[in-house]
Formats: sequence, structure tokens, C-alpha cells
Amino acid sequence: MNDRPQDDRDADGPSVALHVGQLLQRVPGGIGRYTRALIRELPPVGVQLHTFAAGDPSVAVAAGFPDFVQLGHPYAPVRYELWHRLRAPRIRVDGDLIHAPSMAIPPKGDRPLVVTVHDVAFLRHPELFTKRGVSFHRRGLELTRRDATAVITPSRFTHDELVREGFDPGRIHVIPHGIAAEPGPITDDIRRRLGWVGVDPPFVLFVGTLEPRKGLPILLEAMAAVRCAHPDVTLVVSGQPGWGDVPELDAPFVRKLGFTDNDVLDALYRCAVLVAVPSRYEGFGLPALEAMARGTPVVASNAASLPEVVGDAGILVEPQDVAGWAEAIGRVIEDDDERVRLQVAGSRRAAGYTWLSSARAHRAAYIAATRASSSGQDGTG
Repeated sequence: MNDRPQDDRDADGPSVALHVGQLLQRVPGGIGRYTRALIRELPPVGVQLHTFAAGDPSVAVAAGFPDFVQLGHPYAPVRYELWHRLRAPRIRVDGDLIHAPSMAIPPKGDRPLVVTVHDVAFLRHPELFTKRGVSFHRRGLELTRRDATAVITPSRFTHDELVREGFDPGRIHVIPHGIAAEPGPITDDIRRRLGWVGVDPPFVLFVGTLEPRKGLPILLEAMAAVRCAHPDVTLVVSGQPGWGDVPELDAPFVRKLGFTDNDVLDALYRCAVLVAVPSRYEGFGLPALEAMARGTPVVASNAASLPEVVGDAGILVEPQDVAGWAEAIGRVIEDDDERVRLQVAGSRRAAGYTWLSSARAHRAAYIAATRASSSGQDGTG
């Protein structure tokens, strides 16, 4: 549904050099989905994009990145290390400012720099990351604090985390992600998409990169308990391996899909009994919002940003409470009234998160960064 007014499309907005390197990674993950959303949603609200990355140019051309510049050698991750250690080589891409949507922080040169910080899980739970990952992200956060004219976060929770780390709250813009899906009937076409990946209801759905902080061991234990009363309910896992060790998902009740395209993922969301988000730490929790938007019940951890996103429209459980997870999942399966309540409440809550609002807020952050830089009030050095 297109709810953008014509004056947004014609507005004279900023010109942004957007780093899209995450989209050329083996596992783009949630940041990749966010970057794709920016590419899709910013031009209609008057932001001119110039994209750049140091990766395979054929991939970028196939993906249709706007006004794409291939940086060439050295490719990532070597280039990222040079950016972080030497603040070189400079970015020779058009744009009034540079936007880094991840912790790969390009040198700003003489332009304002905007950085999106999704979370600081690498500080709060370093044991869940590789040593190299912790070091890389710590350096990226340090550079963001020093060099960024504006910082974007998806949640008030991450805003507060950054203030704790010494960031100027006046430079932080809280801009939640958006969602475009709506509730709807389960059609024959949707059922066919499930058939493409060999999934049959009833199932509980997990969506996300497979990493230690995502809480899969607790979910697996809880599902084993749930199946004592509901042996036909399976667990479907949609996502690719990220960093760190994750449990072997070889239990007989687990269907591990790896990467799923958007059509299949939409069908999974719509047909699931519920979506489980057992993460110990999230900066936003997009799978919870995506499920609620489609009217699918959500059971999520009561940790980090998830209560902020889910509110009372889902069931919140302590991340490490196996019995609590089993009880909550069983309640959704068994209690028709509770399931309907969650479906209605979730879709209503998700309706408040739109990409139009998010895109406009990004545009405002870009303009604020440009003005701060031109007036010498950005305070960066």
C-alpha cells in the first residue's frame, strides 16, 4: 500500500552516500534488511542516494543499488580494518554526507558522518561474540563517538545504552524500523509457499541469524517440553549461521531452513502458531514486529529492547526461564482467547511502525547533521 503524499516524492532533500557493504556479506542479517529498506524507502521522501561498497560489483549490479560506486581493492574486510586503523582510504563518492548503517565506519573526510548503532551487545555480552568481532565493534563504536555528527538508533533502549557509553544525547536520533505487512487470510498461494520448503503446520517459528545471543538453546529445551503435550508441533528455524557457536539443530522436531526468500518468509510468519524471539539482547527485534504486523502471536524475552517493541501485545518471558517459555508457548497453543487477543493486539501495535515515518525521520536526521556540520556545531574532531 502506497501512503506517501506526492509532496514527499518531489521534496528537495539531502544527497547521501550510503555504505551498502553489508548486502555483499555472506550473511547480511538484520542490518542487511535495514539497508535494503533504506534503499527502497528514502528516495520517495526526497533523499538522493549514492551507494558504495568494496565487494563483487556483479552482485551490486544485480541487486540494483542506486548510483553504485565499486570501491575496488582492497576489498572488505581488509578495507574495513584500514578504515578503522588508519581512517583511509577516503570515500570518493558523491553525497552531502556519509551514512554508515553498521559498525564498518568509513573515514568522514570533510563531510558530516551519520552512523546507525543498532545495539551494543558486544559490550554487554562479549562472551557471545568472537574476539575479533568484539574488537572490531568496539573500535567502530569509538570512531562513532568521536567522528559522527549524528547517530541513529532503532530504540530508546539503545539510545540509553549509548548515553551510558558517553555519547552526547543531543546527537542521537531514535528512529524505529518500519513494517509494511498487514494481517490477512491464509490463501492457497501462501500454503503453496510452505510446500516449497517442505513445512507443514502446526509450527513455532524462529527468525534470525544463528548466534549465541539469540537464545536458541533455551527455545529448544522449551519446545521439547511443549511437545510432551503437543507432539505434532515442530520448530521451524529460518536464518543463516552468524558468528559464535550455536547448538546443533538436529533434534527430530526441528526444521532448519537456512536462508528463505521474502515470499517464503511471509508465508512462514502468517502460518506459524507463534513467533518466538528468545534473544538475550536485541537493539530492536524486527522479527517480533514482522510477526505482529501479520497478526501472528509473539512470545519474546523481556530483555533489552524487546519489551519496548512488543509491549503488552505479546507474552514476555525471562530469557533463561525454560519452564516459563514452555508455559507461554503452551498457552498460545491451547488458549483460543489468548491467541486471538495477541493477534489483535499485535496487529494494532505494529500499525504504529511505518517505513514512511522511519524514512522521514532519517531525512530529518540527515538535514540536522548537515546543518550542525556547516555551522560548526557538530563537536566532532
